[in-house]
Amino acid sequence: MTKREIEEFCREEYRDYMIYSILATREKNEKRARVLQRLAEHEKKHYEFWHRLSGSCKGASVGKLMVVFVVLLRMLFGLTFTLKLLERGEVETVNKYRKFAENLTGNERKILEEIIKEEMEHESLLVEEINEAVMRYLGFIVLGLADAIVEITGVHAGFLGVTSNTVMAGIAGLVVGFAAAISMASAAYLQAKQEKTSRSPLVSAMVTGLAYIAAVIILALPYFIMHEMIIAFAASVLAGITLIAGFSFYASVLFERSFVREFLESTALMLGTAMATYFFGEMLGTVFGIRGIFG
Repeated sequence: MTKREIEEFCREEYRDYMIYSILATREKNEKRARVLQRLAEHEKKHYEFWHRLSGSCKGASVGKLMVVFVVLLRMLFGLTFTLKLLERGEVETVNKYRKFAENLTGNERKILEEIIKEEMEHESLLVEEINEAVMRYLGFIVLGLADAIVEITGVHAGFLGVTSNTVMAGIAGLVVGFAAAISMASAAYLQAKQEKTSRSPLVSAMVTGLAYIAAVIILALPYFIMHEMIIAFAASVLAGITLIAGFSFYASVLFERSFVREFLESTALMLGTAMATYFFGEMLGTVFGIRGIFG
């Protein structure tokens, strides 16, 4: 391993040390602040190790833009997501550390092995001790969003074969979505009530219903803005795909899953449902002459 690579490790550990320190000073929850401070101390120790080996650590700094970015991530998406995103490359880093440790002996090797152990423990530390509410209710949020996207896109697709009136299609989506949100929220309440966890049944119902309603409104909005049915449908589908990409990425970071797989599966389900309901709506429109009635 070259001196340049050692300096890169040094810079990365310094960056993590500074970011954890900044987050710790801004964290209002005392327990989480202590966890962040502990992580910062670990990273500082790692930085000092690589600094000793390299003899220098040129470029070891954290820009203001990086700090603003991390703070915004914390505010918008939660502490767990932010830290897991920062720690996403840890597996690759640990593998490089292990390879480097093979060339060390004595105390230096012992210190690096301890560093590797601490890096591997970061993930469990974050999940167990930070324990954000979003982690407890994420499943209900994703359930509400995913179900709404599939169901309401299906409703809109079905109306392609029934009417060319975009407002009517939009209203239908809202009505069906509102009823489905109540149904989903009730199901989430009963599910959480049966489970022996720290999740509140009422909160579970609320986050599921609100996520569902939010997705319904976003998907229905194009039908009240645009007057061409196919254009409104395309815009609604695009909005649905964007929502899928968002929650797929969020879940992939938190649960260390493949983003591509999550995204493709959910998108395929949405488009498959849309196609099936389109043909069903087209059949109804042809058999009963509904298109002529509704315009």
